[in-house]
Amino acid sequence: MKAHVPGGVGRPPRRRRPRPFGLRTRLVLAFLLVAAVGCGTTAALTYRAARTAILEQTQDTAVSAFRQQVETLNIQLPVDHDGLRNELQRIARQGKPRPWRVYAEYGTLRVSSTERPESSVLSPELRRRATAAGTTHGSFQRVVKDGTPYLTVAVPAVFGNFRGYPESRPTGLVVYAVMDLGVEEANIEAMLLAARDGALPALLVALVPALLAARGVLRPVRELRLAAHSMGRGRLDTRIHAKGSDELADLARTFNESAAELERSVTELRRAEARARRFASDVSHELRTPLAGMLAVTEVLDEDAGTLDPDTARAVRLISAETGKLAVLVEDLMEISRFDARAAELHTDEVDAAEMVRKTLQNRHWHQVVTECTDGIRARLDPRRFDVVVANLVGNALRHGAQPVTVRVYAEGADAPPGPDARQGKDARQGKDARQGKDARQGTDPRPGTDPRPGEGTRTGILVTEVADRGPGIPEDVLPHVFDRFYKADAARTRSAGSGLGLAITLENVRLHGGTVVAANRPDGGAVFTVRIPL
Repeated sequence: MKAHVPGGVGRPPRRRRPRPFGLRTRLVLAFLLVAAVGCGTTAALTYRAARTAILEQTQDTAVSAFRQQVETLNIQLPVDHDGLRNELQRIARQGKPRPWRVYAEYGTLRVSSTERPESSVLSPELRRRATAAGTTHGSFQRVVKDGTPYLTVAVPAVFGNFRGYPESRPTGLVVYAVMDLGVEEANIEAMLLAARDGALPALLVALVPALLAARGVLRPVRELRLAAHSMGRGRLDTRIHAKGSDELADLARTFNESAAELERSVTELRRAEARARRFASDVSHELRTPLAGMLAVTEVLDEDAGTLDPDTARAVRLISAETGKLAVLVEDLMEISRFDARAAELHTDEVDAAEMVRKTLQNRHWHQVVTECTDGIRARLDPRRFDVVVANLVGNALRHGAQPVTVRVYAEGADAPPGPDARQGKDARQGKDARQGKDARQGTDPRPGTDPRPGEGTRTGILVTEVADRGPGIPEDVLPHVFDRFYKADAARTRSAGSGLGLAITLENVRLHGGTVVAANRPDGGAVFTVRIPL
């Protein structure tokens, strides 16, 4: 399964640093854990079975041989101490699989094959079973004394072994054998050490298939990640070559099907959007010529409206006003179409920013607007587009806000000229509009050109233009949408006072200058729009 990424589009994503506990590490650790549990379980079962087999073999051999030796015991009653001692020493020498220590008890008589007549290894439980009334069969028990394992065997002597007495009746003589199991225990410990020493190489060997298995699982996952990253960067024709019939191959096929469906949907949306933009552009161009004629006619009618009767004059003026609005809408649609087609051009010139703002207000007869401009700020601007930015923001404040409307112009940064108005502009921005993440809508440029334009030398300052009013401000739910095209804050309004594209065109013009525009509410009431453009 390989990811197919179309060539020649962008660069491949950079390799990510491996995570300490990533999927590969978890898979290898899980594989090794299973191997360790398997090795441990196998070793434990083998150890248990081998230990049981070794001890049972030694135990069966010793018990059988001891019983046979007791059956050949040649003792006359009453028991003779020296004769019984000699017999016990003979039995001890013939012990299997190794010599025993043999003890005998007859009433109060205690005799052994060693120097000590009694053994501390023999447990009271074994004596009780061996001397129980009517007991003719032997008993054995494994005990540990001072850390050393022992096998203890008790066999009662029966009358059947003596002349003149009936068989299978106990004589009262009980013979005990004690055998050290240290050799068997050492063999078992050696087997345990061998199993433990063999577990580490087994885990190291298991590491190789663990790495291979992790690689086999992670390769398709990595290809899926690369393919998803490629699609996230816009290459919707990315596909994965799926091989096999396992779950990962099914996942790859599902990814390809989803990618194909997504590509088809996005292609249709792009085509529909392109058709809509082309339709708006074509309609705007087609309406431009007849609108020019209609504007000329309405100007003539406006001049003669005073000579007409009142109803006719009202109708003429209404037609003239609506024709003017239609002309503005067509011009705005053509402008926004140029932005969508990436055909808008920036023709910059070094101008005095404060003088530009004053001319914009003077040309539109907005004498009621208050200006607080720092003189002497030279900036490279497109005069026409900067005029549109200021005019749209001031016109929006006059229509939807309340007077006084204030325009401030100052500079920020290392090269900013000093001026008292800069501090006033800074103070006006403090408060609610400082929380841009919550109640401000910032228009940023996703395209290249957001940084200061090349060829500006060491000029690092920022031209700041603020337009503020004293109205009710912008509702919190409207702030994120103020720069959307044709957005209406009041859904009940079927028609806006302007074209509905003024702020959208403002945003695009500011982006074209490599700047940003922010809409926010003043802490003391009213809305404020702040434009920042590199000097």
